[in-house]
Order: sequence, then C-alpha cells, then structure tokens
Amino acid sequence: EIPPEHRQSAAARREYLELVTREMIPRVAAEQLAIFADVFCETGVYTVSESREILLAARAAGLQLKLHADELTASGGAELAAEVGATSADHLAAISAEGIAALASAKTVATLLPATMLFLGKSAQAPARRMLDAGLPIALATDFNPGTSPTTSLPLVMTLGVSQLRMSAAESVIASTVNGAAALGLAGRVGQIAPGFAADLA
Repeated sequence: EIPPEHRQSAAARREYLELVTREMIPRVAAEQLAIFADVFCETGVYTVSESREILLAARAAGLQLKLHADELTASGGAELAAEVGATSADHLAAISAEGIAALASAKTVATLLPATMLFLGKSAQAPARRMLDAGLPIALATDFNPGTSPTTSLPLVMTLGVSQLRMSAAESVIASTVNGAAALGLAGRVGQIAPGFAADLA
C-alpha cells in the first residue's frame, strides 16, 4: 500500500510513485533482487492508472509482471493484467465478466486464493466455474500471509478449491501443479511428472 506518510496529499502520493518507478524498481532489477513486480490494484490501494505506471516501469526494467487484482471490488485490475501481459492475476474474488474475458484472451493465469476469503470471513469466493468455462487457466495458492491467510497447507487449499470454488478434484490438482507452475512462468520445467521435468516430488 501507499505508506501513511505519502497519503497526506496528491503531491505526496505522486512523490511515492516516482520513488517506486524511478528509484526502487531500477535498483531491484539491477541488483537482480526479484523476478516479478506485483501491484495491488484495488479500490483504496493503487488505482488502475497508478498500477499501470508501476508495471510499465517494471517491464521496462526487465521484470515480469503480476497483479493482486479485484480482490474485494471489480476495480479493473483483471483487465489491466491482460493489457500489460501479466503472467498472473491473483485473488480475483470480485472479478467482472469483462475481466474474465480479458484474462482468458490474454492467457494470463488466474491465481485463486480461497483460504484468504475464508479467513477474512467473506461469503463470496472467486467465480472459478465461470472462469473455467471461459477457458481461463486457474492456479490455486495458499497466499500464506499472517494477516489474511495464515496457512501453508496446499492440501487444504486444494480441498477448498473443490468445496468452495466448485472445482472438480482433477481441476484442483491441475490448478495446484501445472497451472501453478505457469503462474510463475515455470511451466516448461516444473509442475508435471514427465520426461525432462524437474523431479521435485513429495
């Protein structure tokens, strides 16, 4: 989020965005401290235009792109993820029909985090069935986070995929393996048991 000291005015907010785009991102990229840049595009956090500015700066610096998008409101984050060619868009509990169509056409992976919505006590989950029917690839993840999803249990998340998101067991397994790898840009070498793939099996 925007740090509290930069929320006092539009000028302070602009100062922080320039700090991120002109100083932080170039340095992170130059020092190879990250592979992806991720922006929380959500009502009350970063606007679509602010998110676009940050992501374009990150792409120019050589970073791959992700978005935390449309978690609580349909704010246009999914559409932005498609526009900038993000590898994945995460959360998406409040995604619009337009957002689903945009992500499906862009081949951006929709990473769903059902444990987060459960822990926050939200009644709505991401519309996984509508996404799957639209041809949108879905990944499942824990969103391990002490504030909103304090679990490291992928089996729990896979179960929630079936019970809360109405996915089949096979869809849940695919979302946690092949599509999980795709959400990290690693589908060519991990995520399935096949010749030539890493045998990182548990």
